Amino acid sequence: MILTSAELVVLGLLIEEPRHGYALDRTIAERGIRRWADLAFSSIYYLLAKLERRGLIRVATTGGPKSRRVYSATDEGKTTAVAAVTDVLRDATPNFSQFVVGLANVNLIGSEQFHACLRERMRALSEQITAVESARETQAPLSHAARLVFAHSLAILVAERDWLITIETGEITS
Repeated sequence: MILTSAELVVLGLLIEEPRHGYALDRTIAERGIRRWADLAFSSIYYLLAKLERRGLIRVATTGGPKSRRVYSATDEGKTTAVAAVTDVLRDATPNFSQFVVGLANVNLIGSEQFHACLRERMRALSEQITAVESARETQAPLSHAARLVFAHSLAILVAERDWLITIETGEITS
């Protein structure tokens, strides 16, 4: 892997435009990036230092009473990001899921408990769907990339919720 997911998110945002650390975190929060990427606030400066050491970003210090370190992508950073994006878009490696591990061990719990867990999961998925739809509306107008992210997130959430409904309705027996 050329870049971790967190590194690619940070580098991609810096390719969009140079930012200082706080602005980077604010953009991550405003766009809801933490809904689909494991990127804690505490790791941002660590990632910035790591990307700088690799020569993928550069730092400029602004003058004035509130001097800030502004980060921007280097040409090598842009090239590396493009290579990383093409790699992850092509990669069809399965994502491992704790939920599937639970399904594989469903015989350890009774049917009533199993269905109660699924109903709870369906409620949580419905809440997530509502939250993603709300975020999509709040952030409009959306870039092409943002539309793709929202569409993918919703497709996955809706597909799983609908699959759970087929179990609850008996179309797939538990």
